[in-house]
Amino acid sequence: MDPLTGFEIFTGILARFWIVWVGIALIFTISIKTKRKTALYGKLFDSPIGMVGFGLVLFWVLTALFADLIMTHDSLLQVSGMKNKVPGTPLRGAVEGDYQYYLLGGDHLARDVFSRVIAGSRIVLKIAPLATLFAFMVGITLGLPAGYFGKRVDTILSFLANLILAFPVILLFYLLVTPEIIATGMPQYMAGAMFLIPIIFMMLLWQSRFHIRPKVRNKYMFWTLLIGGWIYLGAAFNMDPLVIVRNLFAGSEATWQTFPKGLVYMQSNILIVFVSVVFVNSPTVFRIVRGLTMDIQTRDYVAAAQTRGEGPWYIMLWEILPNARGPLIVDFCLRIGYTIILLGTLGFFGLGLESESPDWGTTINSGRKLLTIYAHPALPPALALMSLVLGLNLLADGLREQSLKD
Repeated sequence: MDPLTGFEIFTGILARFWIVWVGIALIFTISIKTKRKTALYGKLFDSPIGMVGFGLVLFWVLTALFADLIMTHDSLLQVSGMKNKVPGTPLRGAVEGDYQYYLLGGDHLARDVFSRVIAGSRIVLKIAPLATLFAFMVGITLGLPAGYFGKRVDTILSFLANLILAFPVILLFYLLVTPEIIATGMPQYMAGAMFLIPIIFMMLLWQSRFHIRPKVRNKYMFWTLLIGGWIYLGAAFNMDPLVIVRNLFAGSEATWQTFPKGLVYMQSNILIVFVSVVFVNSPTVFRIVRGLTMDIQTRDYVAAAQTRGEGPWYIMLWEILPNARGPLIVDFCLRIGYTIILLGTLGFFGLGLESESPDWGTTINSGRKLLTIYAHPALPPALALMSLVLGLNLLADGLREQSLKD
């Protein structure tokens, strides 16, 4: 079987993404037709820069969702004779049902580079947005009272935030993911503390909004504690309640550490990276929210809410926070990009994630050792990371442009 030409490789890659192209076309068509009804999201389609950024981000989101359909081979599969093979090389020993080529060639362990780039998008987009969301919830929960109350509360919280920001980011990441720090259990303790904050945030939200309607408040709080507590136990401590109950009824003598996966589960190495990202990003979000709160609390509608006798948390969560959403949404997009770069940096230095992980940073690191001889293992993940971060930056620019017109 002859190797593929450059044009055949290009068309072969395009064909593998058919479901992504269909998804982008459908979403863009529906969004453009309904843009006058969808507030800021709809206005995004009046900005060429925003549309380009949204398209790039949507491409990788759909790629991560449909990765199993797009990949040509298992991202960890090693095929004898395919080590460092150039793009378009026919697969050695292919049988019926196998994809016949390595579209982007093989890496130093004879794994398909194309499939590893696609699988890596799923890892990146599984960690970065969620970790950024948690960092925002931590930063918002602490930044609102610091900016609103000021004085001693502001002094203490600002000092702690500045203390974290005083460390170089890469050094701080390195310290958090080193085996010696992990052995102390510090990342898990940090997870236990930080993962509580979203639950506290939601409880404050319901209490401030429905304190004069206790039945409604209690219902929302019940579901928040049930769902939030379930996620908290499973993600932070690998103690999914379903697994605990199952083992109890089965008479198992397994300890907490030996429970199998439940509905909510986070691998220890991913948990460490997740906690590190939240810990590093939260102080910056805190400072942004604090500054916005100090500015917005001088507005007339805040004074009107105080005159009505509304409580501090109601004013912070239902008067100030909604009016700060524009800058926060823009910063959220930018911060996801920063987080992706940080994840790539961690993977490149071999910290946190497994050595065989197909995440883009690890793949770039494994390919850069032979970069002068074989460029194909390192370039695709580098271009993938660059395009996703570029898309997020353009999307943030489009959102900022449209939010300034409101």
